[in-house]
Amino acid sequence: MERIDQFLTFLAAERGCSENTISAYRVDLTQFREYLQRRYGAFDGGLWGRIEKDDIIAYIMYLKGDREYAASTTARKVAAIRSFFHFLVAEGVIWDDPTATLDSLRVKKHLPKPISVEDVNRLLAESSKSSTPKGMRDRAILELLYATGMRVSELISLKVDDANLASASVRCWGKGAKERVIPVHPRAVASLREYLERARAHFLRDSDEKTLFLNMRGRPLTRQGLWLIFKDYVEKAGLPPDITPHTLRHSFATHMLDRNADLINVQKLLGHTSISTTQVYTRVSSERLRKVYDESHPRAK
Repeated sequence: MERIDQFLTFLAAERGCSENTISAYRVDLTQFREYLQRRYGAFDGGLWGRIEKDDIIAYIMYLKGDREYAASTTARKVAAIRSFFHFLVAEGVIWDDPTATLDSLRVKKHLPKPISVEDVNRLLAESSKSSTPKGMRDRAILELLYATGMRVSELISLKVDDANLASASVRCWGKGAKERVIPVHPRAVASLREYLERARAHFLRDSDEKTLFLNMRGRPLTRQGLWLIFKDYVEKAGLPPDITPHTLRHSFATHMLDRNADLINVQKLLGHTSISTTQVYTRVSSERLRKVYDESHPRAK
C-alpha cells in the first residue's frame, strides 16, 4: 500500500483534491490492488512495473461484467488507475505507463475553486502569530505559495540559491524540467529573508544540505509534511477543511486575472505549457464577477 499512500499524499498536496476525492481514489486503487493480488497471488511493490495494458482491460471487463458497475463509476475507477500510473512514471517507480494507449473513459472535470483574498489573508495572518523558527518557516512557505502560484512539488524542491532576495525572485523547475523565474512581492521577500537569516539554521543538521525548506529532522520537507503544516493553519484560521496547498495556486491565478493581469503572463507565471490550461481561470474569474454583480446590482435581485 506504500505506493498508493504516496500517490494519495501527492493528490492532496499537489493537486488539491478534496478529502472525498482522495477517499474515493483510495477505495478504487485498493480494489484494483486486491484484484491484481487475486490474479497474480502475492503482491509486492515491484509488481506495479509488471502490469500491462491487458491487465487493466481485463479489470475494466471485470468491473462492467462481474460487478455490473455503472459506466460513470467504472470511468472514475479507470481515471484513478490512470492517474496512479502517471504518478508512478513521473516518480521513476516504473518506466512504461500501461494506461498510455488506453482509450479514455471521460469523467467530468470541475473548475478550480479559489478562495477569497480575505480568506487568504486570514490564513497568512494565522502563520504570522508565532515567532519561533517553525513559525518563521511556515510563514515563508505560505507567503511564497501565494506570492508565486508555485506547485507544491516546485516549492519543496527549491534550493537556497534559487531564492534571490536582491532581485525579489525565485527560480523553480516545473513540469518537464522547465525553468522559470517568478517575481516575489516585498512581504513574501521579508518572510523569506527572516526564515533564511533567523530560522533555517535551527533546522539544519548537515551543512551540505542545500534544500531551502527543511523539516524538524533537518531533511527536505516532503509533500506530506507540507500538507500537514498547511492543514493545521487552515484549521486554526477557521477556514473550510477542503482548502489545500493547491488552492493557493488556484487563488493566485484567479486573483491576478481579477485584477486585469494579462492571460499570457499568468500562463508564464504558472508554468503552463498551453494557454488553454490557464484559460480555465478566466471562466472562474467571470463566474466570480457574475456572482458579485448578481449580489450587488440593485435590479439584479
